[in-house]
Amino acid sequence: QVQLVESGGGLGQAGGSLRLSCAASGSFFIINAMGWYRQAPGKQRELVAYITNVGRVNYADSVKGRFTISRDNAKNTVYLQMNSLRPEDTAVYYCNILTMGSNYWGQGTQVTVSS
Repeated sequence: QVQLVESGGGLGQAGGSLRLSCAASGSFFIINAMGWYRQAPGKQRELVAYITNVGRVNYADSVKGRFTISRDNAKNTVYLQMNSLRPEDTAVYYCNILTMGSNYWGQGTQVTVSS
């Protein structure tokens, strides 16, 4: 069983910053990739960013230059530093990990950005 515990969501102001964390624990041999997705009301879940076990990163165009994803392999933890927040960043953010053939999701953490 794999558990993902997210933290760091909440209320932010436009132009401000928030940092999300997600710690993975349980039975897995290696985490190939860790990432963040988000889902705004009435919209589909979308990829925000991911990072592979060798440090390759990918960002959605909407967050490039504002968000930074990083991971601590020793702690099986992924972070999302969100700067220059915009009201359109408001969504539930979900942590995701890809292990050997399996995909796991966190419970989601709400991020609300006020203008």
